Amino acid sequence: MGILGEVKKKRILFTYEQTRIHLDEVEGLGSFMELEVCLRDDQTLEEGQSVVEEIMQKLGIKRSQLVSGAYMDALLSIRA
Repeated sequence: MGILGEVKKKRILFTYEQTRIHLDEVEGLGSFMELEVCLRDDQTLEEGQSVVEEIMQKLGIKRSQLVSGAYMDALLSIRA
């Protein structure tokens, strides 16, 4: 398999408590945010999801604004 394309992005990383907040500006796609919770050994996935939901609420992010998938997949779908 060859190279499908290249993702060009600028990323700013913040940390808030146990969460890494990635702010990405992706060439050809726009701006995105990723929340990455670093679970402690004593935390469940459900507790991690609660952390994400709390941060989303504080930032005013609605579930309807969420997107899934890789940047490359989105770029390839635009070109198709």
